[in-house]
Amino acid sequence: MLGLVKKIFGDTNEREIKRMLRTVETINGLEASMAALSDDQLRGKTAEFRDRLDKGETLDDLLPEAFAVVREASKRTLGKRHYDVQLIGGMVLHEGRVAEMRTGEGKTLVATLPTYLNALEGKGVHVVTVNEYLVQRDSAEVGQIHQFLGLTVGVNLNGMSHGEKQTSYACDIIYGTNNEFGFDYLRDNMVLYKEQIVQRPLHFALIDEVDSILIDEARTPLIISGQAAKSTELYYAADRFVKKLVEGEDYTVDIKVKSAALTEAGVAKAERAFGFDNLYDHANVLINHHLTQALKANAIMKLDVDYVVNEEQIVIVDEFTGRLMHGRRYSDGLHQAIEAKEGLEVQNESMTLATITLQNYFRMYKKLAGMTGTAKTEEEELKKIYGLDVVVVPTNRPMIREDKPDVVYKSTSSKYRMVVEEIVERHKKGQPVLVGTASIEASEYLSGLLKRRGIPHKVLNAKYHAEEAEIVAQAGQRGSVTIATNMAGRGTDIVLGEGVAELGGLHIIGTERHESRRIDNQLRGRAGRQGDPGSTQFYLSMQDELMRRFGADNVMGMMEKLGFEEDQPIESRLITKSVESAQKRVEGNNFDIRKVVLQYDDVMNQQREIIYKQRREVLYSDNIRDIVLGMIDSVIERIVTAHCPADEVPEDWDLGAIVEYGNGNFLHEGQVSPEQLEGKEKEDIIEFLKGVVRKNYEEREAQLPPEFMREFEKVIVLRAVDSKWMDHIDAMDQLRQGIHLRAYGGTDPLREYQFEGFAMFEEMIGTIQEEVAKYITKAQVEANLQRQEVAKGQAVNTKEEQVKRPVRSENQVGRNDPCPCGSGKKYKYCHGA
Repeated sequence: MLGLVKKIFGDTNEREIKRMLRTVETINGLEASMAALSDDQLRGKTAEFRDRLDKGETLDDLLPEAFAVVREASKRTLGKRHYDVQLIGGMVLHEGRVAEMRTGEGKTLVATLPTYLNALEGKGVHVVTVNEYLVQRDSAEVGQIHQFLGLTVGVNLNGMSHGEKQTSYACDIIYGTNNEFGFDYLRDNMVLYKEQIVQRPLHFALIDEVDSILIDEARTPLIISGQAAKSTELYYAADRFVKKLVEGEDYTVDIKVKSAALTEAGVAKAERAFGFDNLYDHANVLINHHLTQALKANAIMKLDVDYVVNEEQIVIVDEFTGRLMHGRRYSDGLHQAIEAKEGLEVQNESMTLATITLQNYFRMYKKLAGMTGTAKTEEEELKKIYGLDVVVVPTNRPMIREDKPDVVYKSTSSKYRMVVEEIVERHKKGQPVLVGTASIEASEYLSGLLKRRGIPHKVLNAKYHAEEAEIVAQAGQRGSVTIATNMAGRGTDIVLGEGVAELGGLHIIGTERHESRRIDNQLRGRAGRQGDPGSTQFYLSMQDELMRRFGADNVMGMMEKLGFEEDQPIESRLITKSVESAQKRVEGNNFDIRKVVLQYDDVMNQQREIIYKQRREVLYSDNIRDIVLGMIDSVIERIVTAHCPADEVPEDWDLGAIVEYGNGNFLHEGQVSPEQLEGKEKEDIIEFLKGVVRKNYEEREAQLPPEFMREFEKVIVLRAVDSKWMDHIDAMDQLRQGIHLRAYGGTDPLREYQFEGFAMFEEMIGTIQEEVAKYITKAQVEANLQRQEVAKGQAVNTKEEQVKRPVRSENQVGRNDPCPCGSGKKYKYCHGA
């Protein structure tokens, strides 16, 4: 069927290549005129192009000339001229697609074309590679072309100082690893001053070894973890203090909104007990937080109602179904406060400060492109997840490598014996051999066998990138034997030594099929570069993991019946095809797993984007007075609505509870009485309380210099957002860990995660607003006020608390923004309806 479609419509890839070849002819036609320019004139083209962009031309308009300029600059700096197929590769990348180019086709040089063209816009181009050795090598080598043409080139390395990173990110083109770019994004969204941000808006990323970064590493989230500024002893101290308080005298309880607040007498007791002058001083946020949670744990959370103690653990009880929710934890320190209340060991709070998957990080770039030797087998995933088409770029010279059929042995030991025999035979005649293994353990086992046979060899296992690149580069020399794990030395060309071509070129031996065809193709691709001779063959055994998973018993039975000896192989294209069929099934399964991971992370990602966007508004605003007052307004609206429900007559409204809550959170003690609220409509009560708060706010503003007040607002808001967001990350992780159990109840776990995650997000917004309202109205402003990090963190590669009561916060998500529940609908048509 596919063949018939191709006959009728033609091969899409072929049509794309033909289209680009017309542009190649235009570029080639400019070669002589570019060669006639002096160095200064050639360099001057950069300013000319930028001027033309300012006047309305597009990058597509400039492409032929810009590519011709880069090709000429490359000849003058590196002595390398871009082949026509490399120009095609450059066009594929400029169009925001994936270029599949065989090993040895010069992908690093190809990258200079679209990076130069896109850097002309002055918005920054990120070139992403798999390790820091390649970052330094590529920026130093091909970066000469860009510097010759007047562009700035920077590197982004782990361990660079803040100032160095800012300088690098200001460059036109910056080389770095995927992890470092991702961690910088997370760190930028934790800074306390806008001047500390290093990254510019994410514009264009060109990813080398795109399959490795966007697929193989996509499963591992980037996590910044660190020590939260909380100690377990504080939970016990707060619990001991709270147990001595008297309800009604030292604190009030509001069951409707599940909150408890200290009265003025309670605050005075706390200040005496902990030696503070003012409990609401910003420096005392931590102990105040612990007291609030201890009060809630003791006064509101009931044993055997809200939670049970099971095997020395606090287990939450679902308030709707009564089921125990194993593995779930209350967030914001409430779970620890309950542990202290029940005399259990307080578990350390998890310390994830920020996290993002590489999938969601790279999808934020305005334009994304990538190149690799193997991408076609993963085209469906690249298209569905990232919107990236794959274009297979022709080789500069015809490929003459011989890929031999797989040979299969009965046992692993017999397989390795025959691999060693093959190496010995080829080594005798001087032909270089590169052996790919699936694990470090396998490479060391094979190394031991070769040592016993006296065969000199090198072993690589993807730990030391710089040394490996040097060793891999020498793997094509006469008589060399190199054992490497599949990924070792990736990105380095293997050049054949003198006389090796006549011996048949580099011979590749694979000792096991990987579950992904792409990894096998990468190993094969190390031989036969640029039209060189070469050969490849995989040696398998019926005990290999992939073979065991897919029908090894049948083949093994057949081998037994036919009387196969231990060292007698089956060599058949049929076996090769069945193995590839098994690989396709595994690849499909792995894709489904990554797709589900992304669907869950998308829920968190939408919430993260809302928080980060609003956080940046705070950082970049000179005056956030309206934001703060808006938060206090939301708190007032929420508390009044809770105690003045539409289905009750006004005489039954609990006005005393509104006043008590206000005294604890946004009013001065005794400032408002229940009598002042009597006889008013709900909306009038809300407006009355807002008026009181605004008057208090204006009085505070009049007492302080404007810059003090504005900085005070930012200190309060940033602290509240950062601490609550950090707790929310853990709450979402905990929710996700246990959500799959919902499937047993006949519900869709993803849908449940979306709805519960949204309710938790709303609750977090509510707690942020409450904390801001409390401290902005009650804390003293100090002359030496400083913004402080909630926790010190460090970046790690990989990592998992729950909230219960939903709190409405209608004003936090724009009505036309995507709904944070992850449904894909606008907020106004989903949860905002």
